[in-house]
Amino acid sequence: MRSSVRRAAQVLAAVVAVGAVAAGCGSGPSQVGSAMIVGDRSVAIGDMQSRIDTALGHKAQLAAQSSQDIADADVSRYVVGREVMHELLTAAATREGIAIPDQAVDAALADQGTQSLQLDRSLYEGAALRDRVRDRLIAIALAGKYIDHLAVTVDLASATSQQDAEAKARTIAAGGPAAQKILSDAATAQAGMRYRAGQDPESATTVLFGTPAGQTVAFQPSPGQGVWLVLHVVERSTTAPLDGPPAAGTVDQDTLAAIGERLTQPDSASVKVNPRFGEWDPIAQQVVPAGKAAGTILGASAG
Repeated sequence: MRSSVRRAAQVLAAVVAVGAVAAGCGSGPSQVGSAMIVGDRSVAIGDMQSRIDTALGHKAQLAAQSSQDIADADVSRYVVGREVMHELLTAAATREGIAIPDQAVDAALADQGTQSLQLDRSLYEGAALRDRVRDRLIAIALAGKYIDHLAVTVDLASATSQQDAEAKARTIAAGGPAAQKILSDAATAQAGMRYRAGQDPESATTVLFGTPAGQTVAFQPSPGQGVWLVLHVVERSTTAPLDGPPAAGTVDQDTLAAIGERLTQPDSASVKVNPRFGEWDPIAQQVVPAGKAAGTILGASAG
């Protein structure tokens, strides 16, 4: 049990790292009565605070197993972020006709070997924990449906800093000769690169496969490493013909769950988080402190 709790604490520590440079939950202006809004659905601040309070009741157990301080704000952002993902996945399941029976949730809860659920087991109880498990199963089903047919064509350019990346992103998003000049530099750019999720499942968990066609992203693949990339999505398809053996049966469940969550990224433009908790970062797919998103997305979705 101690090893499971330790692993859970390590997962939360990754969330802490995102917000390490900020303190507290933020004090920006409140959305009227809502902790978050996703599309036409919202969660009241009172309901969200109750879930946060339950999670905070378990914080000491996690903190004892973590090498990093876990602030109340870190737990709050994690809980709000998972609720955002819950709404995105629920909407996707309705749209895609995915239904997870209670028996499947029961079986997943009974499987103590599913390490990826240990953090949620530590922070949630009752119906809220069942929701987290159902979300994971929806994400896995969503990925299984699309992994062999998800393909993107992108232009890529490296950058030396956030400022350089954002400037290049604006230029590439605008198109024209200036964009072509950046993309024609073989030392720092590659144009028209084609990727398939089934052939590169780890990359399919990232913004590379989640960004809609027509958008341009300036981001850090590994925050804190100093490397910045610019990604322009020329084409994104979820109906590409099968190219090679099916991959869904060969990819582990955790990777499938991450791919399924990434598939909700095109819907995340509708996400609004109350500033007291932070902001939704569609690149990291987490709630982060205000102004601490992993990058910038430019341009409207082309579908």
